[in-house]
Amino acid sequence: MTSELTTIIDLIRFGASRFAAAGLTFGHSYDNALDEATHLVLHALHLPHDLSPAYGSARLTAAEKKSVRKLIERRIRERKPVAYLTGEAWFAGLKFKSDERALVPRSPIAESIQNGFSPWLDATPVQRALDLCTGSGCIGIAMAVHNPDWRVDLADISDKALALARENIAFQHVGERVRALQSDLFAKLDGEVYDLIVTNPPYVTEREFAALPPEYDHEPKLGLTAGADGLDFALRILDQAPRHLSAHGWLICEVGESERALSALLPKLSLNWIEFAVGQMGVFAIARADIVRHAKAIKMALEQRK
Repeated sequence: MTSELTTIIDLIRFGASRFAAAGLTFGHSYDNALDEATHLVLHALHLPHDLSPAYGSARLTAAEKKSVRKLIERRIRERKPVAYLTGEAWFAGLKFKSDERALVPRSPIAESIQNGFSPWLDATPVQRALDLCTGSGCIGIAMAVHNPDWRVDLADISDKALALARENIAFQHVGERVRALQSDLFAKLDGEVYDLIVTNPPYVTEREFAALPPEYDHEPKLGLTAGADGLDFALRILDQAPRHLSAHGWLICEVGESERALSALLPKLSLNWIEFAVGQMGVFAIARADIVRHAKAIKMALEQRK
């Protein structure tokens, strides 16, 4: 009986059990039922996400329990990611607004932002950075917050995503150093040069997309799919990036499971696959000079796809 659930920890445990029993899929900010339930319960109670465990035994009112249970049941019934139910997601230690206009923030690049992109940028001074395919703006805005002397551009083809990104720029109070630009990759960025380009472009193959669980149906397909091998955008970015990188510039790009396809297609390209706390996750770093060195091979691979 849910009437037996009286405390915050009771509701978190109940939610996690319900989520696991319902066979939900996790992967939108959180990778397990317990963390999702914690986010949902604390949001419903208007409590901070880092609430001390000491408050776990705090008792809930009947109205509070009703509010929590309503969100738990919506998560199960609608299979909607918890970030869309609460309207918020955490990324690189920061809170962002999140809704169906853009993918839920969840890139492993957050770890690189927090460690200063070491070792790739250890000897590289950065004044300007670009977050390409920005979506909600989380990557670029987090770069700006963690690096107060950087000027950062956010670029995306989707006007809806850019509207959300601009809301997040205002939410994080970085409007003086961050701007959002509508562009199909680099198409409208003529003359813009950056010391660092970070991008999490679409990289899901059509076959993979067809097999995704219902949670992903709530996200814009535009932000996910990238052709038969997931490289439609990554190759265009590699081809065009040198024109927008300073001489000492770096490109950081996420390709997820398409890592194997990229390595097979361009085996001689000097891609540095980044190791994260949980292992390698399909994100590479490459210096501008190395892209230029293999420009012909990149161009040939791109031309062969037409």
